[in-house]
Amino acid sequence: MSVANTGVTPQAGPCGDDDCGIRDLLARLGDRWTVLVLVELSHGVRRFRELERAIPGISQRMLTVTTKRLCRDGLVERTAYATIPPQVDYRLTPMGRSMAGIITALADWSRDNMAAIGAARARWDATQPPV
Repeated sequence: MSVANTGVTPQAGPCGDDDCGIRDLLARLGDRWTVLVLVELSHGVRRFRELERAIPGISQRMLTVTTKRLCRDGLVERTAYATIPPQVDYRLTPMGRSMAGIITALADWSRDNMAAIGAARARWDATQPPV
């Protein structure tokens, strides 16, 4: 059934009527590895292997896919050097640094509220059936 047939007026999204890109951003941040790569690069320039060692559990393939996506989005800059073996390093762009600041603030908030969230969950779980 279409919106026209139901008489329901569509509601504006979080950005109003325009497409502000929030869905794309949430999809990128919801990726398992993106936030971890951004946090690691917020500490400075890293070579590929340094990133791989710093992020437990990430495979070479997933690190490659994640860094390519971040480069495509303009958050990370990749520099390849013509050496043998080839050397590649990654750094945050100015836009990537601004996002890393937001992620750091979110991580700080999470750390500060972890106990309160755990207590709220315990209270809920004591009175409600499992979700």
